[in-house]
Amino acid sequence: MLNGELYDPQDPVLANDRIQARLAVRSYNAIPENLADERQKKVKTIFGSTGEHVHVESNLRVDYGYNIHVGENFYSNYDLTLLDVARIDIGDNCMIAPGVHIYTATHPIDPVERKSGAEYAKPVKIGHNCWIGGHSVINPGVTVGDNVVIASGSVVTKDVQDNVVVAGAPARVIQIIELEE
Repeated sequence: MLNGELYDPQDPVLANDRIQARLAVRSYNAIPENLADERQKKVKTIFGSTGEHVHVESNLRVDYGYNIHVGENFYSNYDLTLLDVARIDIGDNCMIAPGVHIYTATHPIDPVERKSGAEYAKPVKIGHNCWIGGHSVINPGVTVGDNVVIASGSVVTKDVQDNVVVAGAPARVIQIIELEE
């Protein structure tokens, strides 16, 4: 699965891991917002690794949790969905707006192969200092560079270079970000 090869999602170990992740996420989402320290501790047990300062608003959804790795000063607004069949890496100082979906899970194009139930996954990597706008979707296998802004409602289907703003479905570069030195 983690190597991008076809796998059986009904494998008992994987099915149990998904159930455990959903139970952990349900528990996380139920922690009141005024218990920020408890929420931060709990999300750190769900994700594979995090920076010291991590803030994720409810409702969070994950497949496994342990394939998610976020850097320092990570912030996510409401309703983040992370389908982490493969690894999801998110750099330092990243902000995610409400309703963002990041997918690593995918299915075969061939209908006979797809009908078998076998799936595969492609990792997603997001660089440092990124801002992902509300209701954006990042598809399997995409790498997003550093200092990128993804406009609200974008569907990112291809890699994104450093220092740009992308928008649309499919997302395309609409602005180069000139960094002050």
